[in-house]
Amino acid sequence: MINVAIIEDNDTIREGLSALVNGTAGYKSIGSFGDCESFLAKLDSLDVNVALMDIALPGINGIEGVKRAKKIKPGIDILMLTVYEDSEKIFDAICAGACGYLVKKTPPSKLLEAIKDVFEGGSPMSSQIARQVIDAFKKSKDAKDDKADYELSTREKEVINLLAGGNNYQQIADQLFISVDTVRHHIKNIYRKLHVHTQSEAVAKAIRKNII
Repeated sequence: MINVAIIEDNDTIREGLSALVNGTAGYKSIGSFGDCESFLAKLDSLDVNVALMDIALPGINGIEGVKRAKKIKPGIDILMLTVYEDSEKIFDAICAGACGYLVKKTPPSKLLEAIKDVFEGGSPMSSQIARQVIDAFKKSKDAKDDKADYELSTREKEVINLLAGGNNYQQIADQLFISVDTVRHHIKNIYRKLHVHTQSEAVAKAIRKNII
């Protein structure tokens, strides 16, 4: 039995997903939530294998929700189910810890296959999403010659790698035996060199540019 949690603010979609899951042998909806806050509050006591997570949620958005959920229950597999198809959202979700990324127009049979795939260790993506990921990596390969424009020091690469792994400033400082202020200094330099303004942008760009 695959226990599924659904986090979706649209009542109709949420109820439809719950009915689909509960109406299929081998699947069970063990909770449906209209926001991340209520899901996260109960996550520790939920016997959940796979979570279907929307991105555009009220309050805590789905990408931040993935990060927090993985901290509470590291073994949970999260499948993003969203209307967003742009590469930035895809990379942000994957960097946050999502195992797969589907658009909401995915047919029910394909959605059930994707849940099973995630449960068995796969990383399903809608064909449109997979195409964008491939295109993004092609662009990153083509951009290798431009890499000098973003060249990070060895220490800065260590910091961005740890950021990509979900570590906070204190954890990075502890692992690299430096102060939190020094971590902030490195991250400030990383932002400047990569021409970004947030951690998720920095991680996503570092992946696309083959820096990490």
